[in-house]
Amino acid sequence: MLQAYGDGRVFGETYGDGPVAVVWLHGWGRSGRDFAPPATLLAQAGFGSLTLDLPGFGASPPPEDAGGARLYAQSVATALAALGSPVVLVGHSFGGCVATVVAAEHPELVRALVLTGSPLIRRPGTRRPPWGYRLVRALHARSLVGEARMEAARQRYGSADYRAARGVMREVLVVTLNDNIESEIARVGVPVWLLWGADDTEVPVAIAEEARQLFSRDAALHVLEGVAHWVPTEAPGELVSAVREALA
Repeated sequence: MLQAYGDGRVFGETYGDGPVAVVWLHGWGRSGRDFAPPATLLAQAGFGSLTLDLPGFGASPPPEDAGGARLYAQSVATALAALGSPVVLVGHSFGGCVATVVAAEHPELVRALVLTGSPLIRRPGTRRPPWGYRLVRALHARSLVGEARMEAARQRYGSADYRAARGVMREVLVVTLNDNIESEIARVGVPVWLLWGADDTEVPVAIAEEARQLFSRDAALHVLEGVAHWVPTEAPGELVSAVREALA
């Protein structure tokens, strides 16, 4: 059953009967339900865990202000502080960036990190927006076309995530896509496990290999053959194995 945590604006669901030892953070546009398979397996092994819905996703309302991983980390840290003891923090995709910032800023709340498919390193884009979009954007900036025409251009040329986002969440997405958390990566002092799908085309293994060099202590990298981006649902058993290593 979902319940509120921290400041009452972040909702989550617990698995297992024991105290919460693991907290799961999902990716962009998803919810804590992505972790139902590994959380259930972990509960069967006797460990309690908590799946959180990040602000603006699942049952949690959007944040009041736009911000990226650093803003989201504040909400997660508030929720973790209420648990009473450090946890293994697991993050998939965007959730992994949030988890990394939490570990860097609040090491007292995190005993270990398990990250999978997370865009920890942002490579600069080389592709300019389409000419048609740039034209409408320029005309809109000069008040020569209205907001309806501008929104139509966003819907035509924007990514699926951008088209689906509304209000403050669209602003959050823009900030997120421009986030650089390399300084936080370097300040993480807890043990780190990197679990990656070999066939992940959204966040390739090369990103994990590059990020691994930035962590202040050795980070274990495990690559799963035949697995793509959705490790929590494609390979829940392997994810639980990594979490249990972190718990040991």
